[in-house]
Amino acid sequence: MFAKLARTGVLIAAIGVAGCNDSSMKNFAPEANKPLPDKILADMRAKGMVRTSSVMARIFKEEGKLEIWKAKTNGRYEMVASYDICKWSGKLGPKYTEGDRQAPEGFYTVRPSQMNPRSNYHLSFNIGFPNAYDRANGRTGQNLMVHGACSSSGCYSMTDAQIEQIYAFGRDAFQGGQTEFQIQAFPFRMTAANMARYRNDPNYDFWKMLKVGYDNFEITKVPPKVDVCEKRYVFNQVAPEGTTFDPTGPCPETTQPDSLKTAYANYEKSYDAAFNSAANSSAVAPKPTISGIKEASIVSDWSKRRARGERVPIDPPSMNSDGSVTETTRMGRIDSPAGRKMAALDAEKEAKRKAEEQRLAAIEAAKAAKEQAKAQALAEKEAAKQAAQQQVVTAGVEATPAQPAPEQAADADQGTVSKLKKKLLGMFGG
Repeated sequence: MFAKLARTGVLIAAIGVAGCNDSSMKNFAPEANKPLPDKILADMRAKGMVRTSSVMARIFKEEGKLEIWKAKTNGRYEMVASYDICKWSGKLGPKYTEGDRQAPEGFYTVRPSQMNPRSNYHLSFNIGFPNAYDRANGRTGQNLMVHGACSSSGCYSMTDAQIEQIYAFGRDAFQGGQTEFQIQAFPFRMTAANMARYRNDPNYDFWKMLKVGYDNFEITKVPPKVDVCEKRYVFNQVAPEGTTFDPTGPCPETTQPDSLKTAYANYEKSYDAAFNSAANSSAVAPKPTISGIKEASIVSDWSKRRARGERVPIDPPSMNSDGSVTETTRMGRIDSPAGRKMAALDAEKEAKRKAEEQRLAAIEAAKAAKEQAKAQALAEKEAAKQAAQQQVVTAGVEATPAQPAPEQAADADQGTVSKLKKKLLGMFGG
């Protein structure tokens, strides 16, 4: 049944990794015409794939992976290549607004008109943000790409060698008749363990919605049919004839193949048991995630000021779990008239600050020197006073007559008494 649905396009969507229109197919830049390596082509043949069969891709931010899946002859998809993402910007979580530097998460469709074989980033394709879900929820942004050059400001950036291969997968699928490709962008592999790790995250409800599409692909190995109603994604749902899915309106009553419903119910039963087990066990700490539109707006304001040429911190601000905002102190320089003017003003301000610091330091140094001189003068005066007192004491000691020793004083006293006795005796005839 799934093969039939895939052939009719009900469940097919895709990744537009290479792009062209009929008139430009022969005029690509040389790097856009490079064939896939022989080893990849051999692997494809071994898996029952032809070079021009349909493709799709999955992106996982936390794991830093971009996977290419191709349809086999039975209509189901199998992974044929996996690449390490060179750079992606922002945090885990969706893109909210223009300038928030978030790489999008969700289900996107890329058509030939969205591809650029002569990109400034070697090769590139626009993933199609904003899609119907993003627009229904007021999310804004443009020019969100998968590209080469390993540099990202809201995009998924690969090395030049990687983007050449990814581009070739899309190019070949277009040549085989596929008209659009699906790219599924997730914060992480949506396993029970990972979902349990992030169960308290502010983006959890959004991720639970994405997980329904993730699970549908895991079960069927066919890209899910994606629609939007009531401002949310719905997957593999069939609306009654004559009705449509309104992204902002109520969802119509839908049906789904019984076999898919049964398979999904069994999948969810196994998942629930694994989730409960993971929630009660220790796990790797979750990575930083965006704190909703508030943080996105703060980063967007930073981006706008930077784009105007203002001097801003070299890295965008980040909101912490307690709501506080962290900004780096190192400032970036923007090469524009406004940026140079701000840099000059900042330099003048910094020079004044340093001059004031030096002036205050000089005052403090002079004050300290004066206090030191005063203290030294007082110390010298006190020392002179003590020296004078010592001289007086010494002089007094030298002027005092020498006192006889006790024995000598006794002898002198005895002689005096003897002389007086003799004199008295003489006077009285003694």
